[in-house]
Amino acid sequence: MGKRRIKFDLLIHDLKTPLAVIEAGITSLIQRSEKYGPLTERQKKVLKRALRNTKVTQTLVNDAMEIGRSNEGIIYTNRFFLSDLIEQALVELFDLTDYQAAESVRECLNLAALKETLSERNIMLHVDENLWCQEVSLDEGKIRQILRNLLNNALKYRKKLIEIKIERNDKSLFLSVRDDGEGIPVEYHQKIFECYFQMDNERNHCVRGHGLGLAGVMVLLEDMGGRMSLESDLGKGAKFLVEVPLIRFT
Repeated sequence: MGKRRIKFDLLIHDLKTPLAVIEAGITSLIQRSEKYGPLTERQKKVLKRALRNTKVTQTLVNDAMEIGRSNEGIIYTNRFFLSDLIEQALVELFDLTDYQAAESVRECLNLAALKETLSERNIMLHVDENLWCQEVSLDEGKIRQILRNLLNNALKYRKKLIEIKIERNDKSLFLSVRDDGEGIPVEYHQKIFECYFQMDNERNHCVRGHGLGLAGVMVLLEDMGGRMSLESDLGKGAKFLVEVPLIRFT
């Protein structure tokens, strides 16, 4: 690992502590009025906005650390239930975009309740009940980041609907996310995975922006021996399909 990479990773790591302190302080002001005094509704609104943006920054820090580990070929394999993975990815996503949705997901006690909560927001979840309860062995942090980025991308470009599908066979786990947006012309299917490349949702052409999500997904997948395919064309929405090899329990 080069000195520049070490310096960057140290900076990212050192950001975690002050961000945690900021989050704890804002949360205390909102929730512990008996200690810090009552707040007006306008004050609460400002603090909640600050808290949401603190969570955004924390997510970006964690994503940077995860991609940095992938660049160094580091994988942390652990066993986890697919239900926990999907629920956590949804909570992390909605914490940044729709706080009430995040709270609703946290309150879901089973798959049926989660499907209903998501369908109210035009997100259809397709997963078998047996698979939902299964335990797999993968790098949970990377898989969760991949799913969250694909969902975030779909939320950005959809017109109304998003479909999430989870399947597996003996060798691989399959995750797909489809939106009903304007779609991606075939000539951009390779370009879309490059950093700082985005589709303009209104004018249907390439613009420069902070298009790190899909590029980051590719980095994470390559490190795990996975792959991603894209099914899309202009006016037909976009479907991203991820395949990740499963690691057998020992």
